[in-house]
Amino acid sequence: MILGQLHLNPYKIKYKDAELFADLSAEKPIAAEQDGRRIVVEIKSFISPSLMRDFELALGQYILYRNLINLAEPEYQVYLAIKDSIYDNFFKRDSIQIVTKLNQVLLLVVDTEKEKITRWIN
Repeated sequence: MILGQLHLNPYKIKYKDAELFADLSAEKPIAAEQDGRRIVVEIKSFISPSLMRDFELALGQYILYRNLINLAEPEYQVYLAIKDSIYDNFFKRDSIQIVTKLNQVLLLVVDTEKEKITRWIN
């Protein structure tokens, strides 16, 4: 999937007294294997000196967004988008694999040079 198919405006997540903004949303069928699901994408750069700290923050934000969206708009799924190099060098660690699996984190792995999603990880 080419990233140009996504809506590039922030997606408003609202539930009762909580209001947050995720990075992107997509409402069209975006890949055959996705069966036309609606998704919200939170993009994370992982650029600080501590990738583990970036992961802590990203995971907390992801869980918060996912929980509020499940309550307010259950037809949407939240994906965490990361660069392919971060996936290869950090997300393949055993500890990170276990934590993402335990927390049911959905990932989009992106080749930022080609602006293309290379992997959907459910």
